[in-house]
Amino acid sequence: MSVKNYSLGQVGDYEIKQLKVFKTVVDCGGFSAAETSLNIGRSTISLHISNLEARLNLVLCKRGRGGFSLTEEGVIIYEMTENLLESLDAFRTTVNNLNASLTGKLRLALSDKVSLDPRSHFPELIQRFSLEAPEVSITTNVSSMSNIERMILNDEADIGFIPYHRKLDGLSYVQLYSDDCYLYCGKDHPLATMSAEEQDEQVNKFPATHAGLKPHEAISEQISGMNLTAISYFYDSRLALILSGRYIGFLPERYAEPYVESGKILAVAPENRSYTLGVAVICKKTTQPNKPRELFLKVLHQTVEELISAPY
Repeated sequence: MSVKNYSLGQVGDYEIKQLKVFKTVVDCGGFSAAETSLNIGRSTISLHISNLEARLNLVLCKRGRGGFSLTEEGVIIYEMTENLLESLDAFRTTVNNLNASLTGKLRLALSDKVSLDPRSHFPELIQRFSLEAPEVSITTNVSSMSNIERMILNDEADIGFIPYHRKLDGLSYVQLYSDDCYLYCGKDHPLATMSAEEQDEQVNKFPATHAGLKPHEAISEQISGMNLTAISYFYDSRLALILSGRYIGFLPERYAEPYVESGKILAVAPENRSYTLGVAVICKKTTQPNKPRELFLKVLHQTVEELISAPY
């Protein structure tokens, strides 16, 4: 479709809308998969893409019996679209921050179970922030620690709540609280009938589940030598594997407590098999102003009276 000396000319709102549709189609892996995300029919999506291809004078994607795929030109346009939309978001954020009234977005990303842990004060933080900035829209997302770190560093999220496994140079940390984590097995697991001393000797023989991340030193020491055959980052899925009686794994004591009290799981060699896991609030180190983020951090320090030091 490309013609020599073709000139695109000015890019307006309509082209940006088409590019957003194009990006969503690529992210979803095809026209049909993008229908739900875009809330429009496949025929309308196809029309948008066709119009965009005509406007750019390029073939961006292949669709048919062979499935959806990008052309070489489509890959380049997708990458440029990502950069363009990120720049527009950054421009919008900066303009909002320069205005007298606090508007825009606050994007929060949280790890497993943090939002409803009373020590995070999350509902109270949202209440106080919303009262001070009622025109700021809030979005929340639950994800793994590594993905939240990536989102913060790539400006896809403003504030993250994560287990404090490590410290990255590009992030700032506010330590919230710490959990004592113990190794657990199900009530029907062979370790359940052993003494603590026998458990400590036999523990490495049994399949274990873990978070699948590079852990800090205290965790590394505990899982070194264990038979790590299953990955389960989120506590609910890890607990389910432990309840199966097939796997053993570490859980925060507070999270495991009701299942211990009901007799469904029990701690394995608790005197020797434990570590401390902190939970922290993170944000990107940057000089770019972001009033919603700055206000949230201010509210955090006002709400959490005693911010503790990192345990490692």
